Amino acid sequence: MMLLVWKLLRQHISIAQLAGFFFANLFGMFIVLLGLQFYNDVKPLFSQDDGFLKPEYLIVSKRISGMSVLGAGESCGFSDKEVEDISNQPFCKSVGAFTASQYRVVCSMGVNGVAQFGTDMFFESVPDRFVDTELSKWRFSSEDGIIPIILPRTYLAIYNFGFAQSQSLPKISEGIVGMIDMLVVLRGNGQEQRLKGKVIGFSTRLNTILVPESFIKWSNTKFAPEADLTPNRLIVEVKNPTDDAIVKYINDHNLELEDDKLDAGKATYFLKLVTILVMCIGMLISILSFYILMLSIYLLVQKNTEKLRNLLLIGYSPVRVSLPYQLLTVGMNGVVLILSFTLLYMVRCYYMNMLWVMFPQMQDGSMWPTLCLGIGLFIVVSLINIVAVRNRVMKIWNRKE
Repeated sequence: MMLLVWKLLRQHISIAQLAGFFFANLFGMFIVLLGLQFYNDVKPLFSQDDGFLKPEYLIVSKRISGMSVLGAGESCGFSDKEVEDISNQPFCKSVGAFTASQYRVVCSMGVNGVAQFGTDMFFESVPDRFVDTELSKWRFSSEDGIIPIILPRTYLAIYNFGFAQSQSLPKISEGIVGMIDMLVVLRGNGQEQRLKGKVIGFSTRLNTILVPESFIKWSNTKFAPEADLTPNRLIVEVKNPTDDAIVKYINDHNLELEDDKLDAGKATYFLKLVTILVMCIGMLISILSFYILMLSIYLLVQKNTEKLRNLLLIGYSPVRVSLPYQLLTVGMNGVVLILSFTLLYMVRCYYMNMLWVMFPQMQDGSMWPTLCLGIGLFIVVSLINIVAVRNRVMKIWNRKE
């Protein structure tokens, strides 16, 4: 009986209209799923410590002209009031201060127990939340006498391609930082102490020799108790690196930024916007395709109004009359979903191979969120279609009565 009803109702079905819906819906669904999946796949690059879309941090210091700070009588350091003023700016999310060692530091460095060179150096620390390296070993205890140290990644390049090459020394990769041995001698306040330094990683964000804040506080208290600990540099996490208020504030207060981090932040911010824009376009195309489907079904029902009314008059229920249209829409939505996942899998294999070439250590994201989104869209759209067709048939049924 259902087959007879379907043969009767399908006479006015427009293949062109349904094909238009099908391909528009397929294109829109594919873009939405691709946008979400691409974001999930590259998310490790966004969130990992050395990722290129990590939160934007700016290193701020006071501008220096010649041998003195601009403005007579001004200090190179940031007072508590100045730090508070920066933290209260609308563009600022958080602020951290660099704390420098105020005593003499002499360090000899070697590889596998063989001393290579020694030099005077200094230490700095920032709050742990600003450190872009694994923090499981980022602890100091005066009892074990081991200082965790994070070096700038540029130092590794300078050693490998400058010092090591000229001195015929072995080159060191980041994976074998444990080979680097340090003997650190601290002198100040009439005291001297020898400690062991251990390089636990390299930083891209901070161009300084980092040690834990707990070590800086302990060592400054012991070797330079009278020293002025006013910070000369600040690390500022900003909400939007493209905000013009940042540049205005920096210029108005005679400050300067380290490197070109603000320009890099603008690039990463616009990349995020592009990702969001692509997903919005895909969603818009999907919504328009859903509208095309609803319009096609409504026109089809309108053309078959007389036939539907006759079927209802001879005893067919609204549910049975609505079912062919509902199955048609649900079936098309299901085919669109399957083809979208198939295309997504093919495109994903292609771009993941390219990403693995550029970032061999990256891990791909999960496909479960994308699968859930696709199935969720299928369920929601199908339910809307079913209810819409049912309501349209019920209007014809009510007019009959």
